[in-house]
Amino acid sequence: MERLTSMRDIFGPDGVLAHHLTGYEARAGQQEMATAIAELLTADIDPDRSSGQAVSLAIEAETGLGKTLAYLVPAALSGKRVVVSTNTRNLQDQILEREIPFIRKYVDPSFKALCVKGRQNYLCLYRWHQQCSGAQGELFAGSVAEKITSWLKETRFGDRAELDWLSSGSPLWQKICCQTHFCLGGDCPDGHHCFLNRLRREAAACKLLVVNHHLLFSDLAVRRGGHGEVLPRYEVVIFDEAHHVEGVATRFFGRSFSRYQVKDLAADLERSSTDGLQPGQRRQLLRKINGLSGRMEQFTAVFPAARGRFPLAELLRTSTSLMEKRDLLLSAFDALAETLDDFGSSAEPWAQYGVRCRQLQAELAAICVETFDDLPEEEVGYVHWFERREKNFLLSATPVDVATELQDSLFSMVAACVFTSATLTTAGDFKYFFGRLGLAEDTPTLSFPSPFPYAKRTLLYIPEDAFPEPAAKDYQHKLHGRIQQLLEAAGGRALVLFTSFKAMNLAFNALAETVNVPVFRQGDAPRHEMLRRFSTEIDSVLFAVASFWEGVDIPGESLSLLIIDKLPFEVPSDPVIMARMNRIAATGGNPFFDFQVPRAILTLRQGVGRLMRKSEDRGVIAILDVRLFSKGYGRRFRSSLPPSPLVRDFQAVTTFFTQECDDSQQRESDPAW
Repeated sequence: MERLTSMRDIFGPDGVLAHHLTGYEARAGQQEMATAIAELLTADIDPDRSSGQAVSLAIEAETGLGKTLAYLVPAALSGKRVVVSTNTRNLQDQILEREIPFIRKYVDPSFKALCVKGRQNYLCLYRWHQQCSGAQGELFAGSVAEKITSWLKETRFGDRAELDWLSSGSPLWQKICCQTHFCLGGDCPDGHHCFLNRLRREAAACKLLVVNHHLLFSDLAVRRGGHGEVLPRYEVVIFDEAHHVEGVATRFFGRSFSRYQVKDLAADLERSSTDGLQPGQRRQLLRKINGLSGRMEQFTAVFPAARGRFPLAELLRTSTSLMEKRDLLLSAFDALAETLDDFGSSAEPWAQYGVRCRQLQAELAAICVETFDDLPEEEVGYVHWFERREKNFLLSATPVDVATELQDSLFSMVAACVFTSATLTTAGDFKYFFGRLGLAEDTPTLSFPSPFPYAKRTLLYIPEDAFPEPAAKDYQHKLHGRIQQLLEAAGGRALVLFTSFKAMNLAFNALAETVNVPVFRQGDAPRHEMLRRFSTEIDSVLFAVASFWEGVDIPGESLSLLIIDKLPFEVPSDPVIMARMNRIAATGGNPFFDFQVPRAILTLRQGVGRLMRKSEDRGVIAILDVRLFSKGYGRRFRSSLPPSPLVRDFQAVTTFFTQECDDSQQRESDPAW
């Protein structure tokens, strides 16, 4: 009870936060969330996992509640080892640079926390010394070597993020970072000073570790395979941005093989062949590398040239040469691995290259098989598919349902899980989220709406009934015209989100020269640069897709109008989406209402959340899709949106921005405003 009382002492009107956090407003929802998590973490949860199921709690906390401190404070006071897993680096940085120092200063001075990233983010001293001794001139242009040498005397963990002058695509970093297939483990001559070993030692002494979802699921996948662990043992996982959990788990519980991986292996082998091999050995190795590369190209050529993602089963049924080319490629891996074995099973780096070669061979053999197409839909465990990109070719086997994997790898291994996000529910219901992760229907939940004054400071605009639906012939023309009207009414200051690159490019080409404000387009510059310009050039407009539907945090006047072209339904022809819909249909469900609609609602809610980032923000949310009224499912979408006054008359939008302009002028002329 003492710790529960401390939640009031911390989050209440006269609490620690109110006294020490500038601009803090005590919110009952934040305190309730912190208290619920404290109760969960201080309860007598089963340390031996005899129940086989972690105690779980799901919390939807919309923007503005202060959920980060609401879970960090009880985690810090729980005495348990907690992993906080986020989807974005921005949130990690916020936790480490703002929340953790505050907790350490005002709540628990003994609190130890550490951010752990994927191993490729840290410098490998052994590989660095190899590069230096090899005199790789092209990689050490200018003062690069001197800069890194100086940095190595100061850095604590050799974290790549500290080298802000080194480009993100630097070929040098790829040669000197820590990678599993190059790690010598206990045989490394630099092991005592290894940054990764130092990080692991300090992580073992911390009560709270901050990671991203990718690293957490990498750890779970490694543990499941019996190959050790990435993170020290932990009792509790708190997932922030938890709506991404299924997607990330899907990637790490699946299998993949790509043309790029083969090319990367071949390039590394060619570079290494210049050192430590006799001329005859080098010629032999190069022949095997060329043989593998040739077989890879022959195998890739069997697949259709069209870009996109496609089911593998259909091609296996119709192709007469696919399995033949696969077997030849597998044989080329065998030949290369045997040559590497001949160079010495323990000789570095050939042993690591041999492991890498066998791993790629195993992935190909597991994905490209003919037997997975014979089961009923409800029993199909993995969907096998291929993808053509501009410069790469990939094969994948993806779990149709990650619930079983999560039970075996996560829920049975930890004592408690907390799932939190601004978007977990559809029409106020957690059913979809629980079903996708395999959480029990009676899992406790909390839901807190945003404290932001949507009703007073925003409008939700949906076009009149006469506006065409997205499938209509004249929709594109009408869409562009309405976007232009909205931009003129707002004077720019708009983020325009599209559901496809094609739709974005069509709109940009139609409007960029007709709108009298700067118009930016995703992809024309790096993401951070695009957001910086959009934020600082107040009247500008940003056209975007995909990742810009979330993670964009632009408070203030620069984002006063948010336009969404249409409801974000996914393309059902995607092999993974198709397989999951088939599974739902085979088990008696309705794929559209049980799967497609909830996913689209969650994406729409993320997009809509870009407008209000602070209580003082104001603006219009325009969703240019009349299916919100013309279709029965539109009611579910509308009930999931913020409580903004809904208007369908365009004049109401014009009036809103005119009134905003009048208010702004009055504030400038009247200091007492």
